[in-house]
Amino acid sequence: MKPYVICHMMSSLDGHALTDGWARPFKKNAGALYEKLAQTFKFDGWICGRVTMQEIAHGDDYPKGLAKTPISRTHYFAKRDADCYAISIDPHGKVAWRSNEALDSHVVSVVTEAVSDDYLAYLKSINVSYIFGGKTEIDLVQVIATLASELGTKRLIVEGGPSVSGSFVNAGLVDEVSVLILPLIDGRGDHPASFEIAEAAWTSPTYLTLTSADIQEGGSVWLRYTNQL
Repeated sequence: MKPYVICHMMSSLDGHALTDGWARPFKKNAGALYEKLAQTFKFDGWICGRVTMQEIAHGDDYPKGLAKTPISRTHYFAKRDADCYAISIDPHGKVAWRSNEALDSHVVSVVTEAVSDDYLAYLKSINVSYIFGGKTEIDLVQVIATLASELGTKRLIVEGGPSVSGSFVNAGLVDEVSVLILPLIDGRGDHPASFEIAEAAWTSPTYLTLTSADIQEGGSVWLRYTNQL
């Protein structure tokens, strides 16, 4: 059965997702509230893209030359009984993990078959699990199915960045959208929106039904929607 997928975002009033340039105390308080609300979903896996995961991993590079022979393109699971999984969408294998844990969650790297043998060998050397999401591009439908069948995930939360969130929505995988609207206007037109979908990949708008709207401390508003489809 397909896991229930929640897309949880934090956004300025004009729809921008990045916090660069926002006042540090404001950003810290908003981030804490965002994480507090996320925990109410009681998920067993959280999903982020390469850029976000690189910030969490705190690694600059990984050692090369570890792969002495070609590595078969089959899923590798260092742990199957974790309470929670940190799922990294990293098609080309660039996140330099320092350990197999991220924010108390076991790391699962989602790569393509085009990834280097050295990267796979490195992940194995530090007991990071990995799955293949496609030959040269990530098929999110396939990824979600693999996470459910192999790891038993039932409830997943997508936390960005904008391209990852947009891709999940565009693939029709999101059951619920949660957005914490912050009381500020960013105003930078070239700053990423909460959801980014490439023009070539865009199919149609996603229509939602509002299920709740709650005012939070500090003037933020927490909006929750379900997908109509």
